[in-house]
Amino acid sequence: MMKSGAPLLLLSVSLLVSGCGIGGEKAGNELDPPKVNYVKEGQSLGKKDKAASAEQTQKRQLFLFDSNGMVVPQVLALPKNDETAKQVLQYLVKDGPVSNILPNGFQAVLPADTEVLSVNIKKGTATANFSKEFTEYNAADEMKILQAITFTLTQFDNIKKVKIQIDGKNQNSMPVNNTPVGDGVSRVDGINLENGSVADITNSELVTLYFLAQTQDQTYYVPVTRRVAKEGTDKVTATIKHLIDGPSAESTLLTDFRTDVKLLSTPVVKDGVVTLNFNGALLDNKEESMIADEVLNSIVLSLTELSEVKKVAIKVDGKSKIFNEKGKELTAPVSRPKEVNTGEF
Repeated sequence: MMKSGAPLLLLSVSLLVSGCGIGGEKAGNELDPPKVNYVKEGQSLGKKDKAASAEQTQKRQLFLFDSNGMVVPQVLALPKNDETAKQVLQYLVKDGPVSNILPNGFQAVLPADTEVLSVNIKKGTATANFSKEFTEYNAADEMKILQAITFTLTQFDNIKKVKIQIDGKNQNSMPVNNTPVGDGVSRVDGINLENGSVADITNSELVTLYFLAQTQDQTYYVPVTRRVAKEGTDKVTATIKHLIDGPSAESTLLTDFRTDVKLLSTPVVKDGVVTLNFNGALLDNKEESMIADEVLNSIVLSLTELSEVKKVAIKVDGKSKIFNEKGKELTAPVSRPKEVNTGEF
């Protein structure tokens, strides 16, 4: 049963747990997106129309605000465009082209009328150049806006850092609340930051954890970066420990981890694969050696945020014969899902 600060209806979540990592391609330069005809309410697509529609779109990950103000990835189908880096930012603008395809309860993050003037990519750093309307946001939203831009752009393999320009002028900090940008912001800087009770910042580290949120329409994964005290353990162990601890009591997030789940040995990372050995409490059904999809996905999503981890191999009591909810044996290490939060649950 999911743990949270308040009881909520448990919905089942299914998510592909094989295939490529998020991204897997390079971002292009910039072009205005082609016009696209959206299906009117009440209409349905025929087989030919569906095939044509699939050929004319490409799935991209946009980081949007959910109803709780969290920055959350949603995979949406955008018109095919050679200038992908500029396009994904255009789809972060309020009242822009994303308005037609926003999931219920989600909203775009950039101020209305913001123009994405250019996105230049050089040596792994994308410089996003916005019009002056970019400055018209609430100070309280500034850090999360920067996180949304950074995580949306770094879905592409050739972008590791993000810098900001306004009307072509470099910004050493964000324009409203002076959040530092410096030589670039990356995923390492975190998302939906929790400072927790850490008093000694210099003796702490950041771990990014994926928990669940729930609405009437869907259940989806939310990344949270938590500042934690260094405890002499490796970062993989620290990540698993805080996944088991669960979301903060103040949040509305959920987890399906049991509190008695434990690692039985120190994780081993070799050639991008981390091997984890848990006790039997990890399993949702011990007789069938079945792990809940939500638990498996949270582990894989969280650990593959670490640069050294590409895949995750899981053992229980030293045995590797584990099954997912569909009854499929996890015979090979599990890689990061290619698509997270598609709305298809």
